[in-house]
Amino acid sequence: MPSLFATLSLKERDQDAELFAKELGENFLKWGFCGIKDHNIDQKLIQEVLQIFEAFFALPVAQKMQYFNPNLHGSRGYTPMKVEKAKDSAYPDIKEFWHIGRELEITHPFSKWMHENLYVSEIHQFKEKTSTLFLQFDHLGQTLLNSIAIFLGIDEQYFSKTAGLGNSIMRAIHYPPITQKEMAERAGAHEDINLITLLIGGHQSGLEILSKKNTWEKVKVGRDVIICNIGDMLQRFTNHYLPSTTHRVSATKTESKNSRYSIPFFVHSNPDWLIETLETCITDNCPNKYSQSILAEDYLNERLKEINLA
Repeated sequence: MPSLFATLSLKERDQDAELFAKELGENFLKWGFCGIKDHNIDQKLIQEVLQIFEAFFALPVAQKMQYFNPNLHGSRGYTPMKVEKAKDSAYPDIKEFWHIGRELEITHPFSKWMHENLYVSEIHQFKEKTSTLFLQFDHLGQTLLNSIAIFLGIDEQYFSKTAGLGNSIMRAIHYPPITQKEMAERAGAHEDINLITLLIGGHQSGLEILSKKNTWEKVKVGRDVIICNIGDMLQRFTNHYLPSTTHRVSATKTESKNSRYSIPFFVHSNPDWLIETLETCITDNCPNKYSQSILAEDYLNERLKEINLA
């Protein structure tokens, strides 16, 4: 089955940054999604980190709960099964996950918004491997944000200044086998909160996106492809010019018998970014949908409450 959206090579960006940005933006306009290959993320490291988290999620519940701090509301470390839910959903998602975020010096003004990471002492090289993958994701996210800035016709370094030290999160997710009839899904229909999301693609099926024709379409890409999609913060900033597309994780009867693992990376802005509608995205046909600006951290907290993570 062919992919819904194009897969672009980062090598093209090196050759023609304007053309790459145009093709990236056109995919986002149509789907809110795009595939990226020839990126900097090490495939061997991906497999090693997946194995690390398979080992962690296989630990006894009591052992995993040692890494759950309810005061952090899921911002770091372990979050147990059936806590997060999609906005407006009555049922929590059938998943458990682990969060790794940016670490800053305690003297940095953003440190009050970014907690220290937790690391699993029982698993060899947990800190080393997961931290390295976080940094590789972070670098790719900044590269793609620069291309989005080019597409929007603003300063290419705009997001480097407003999201270079963002409160980004790498999430390792375990969707367990579903052995009985459940009202919930593995991940209910939702849009992401952040600027853009990066997702390791091609490892396991299940991701579906809602088309403009209101049909659910399965996403299928190669194992070497990173899927990138627009989040609500960027949708708001562009007055919905770049769409934050609804998506979900579903499972067929056969797929439900097995665990599924996923590692998305949520690229966030700096906590002090004031989200104001981009003037060039305001037109007579599309007036400003957001007359009031909002601080990124305040927006994030509002949305986290809606999904039971604050």
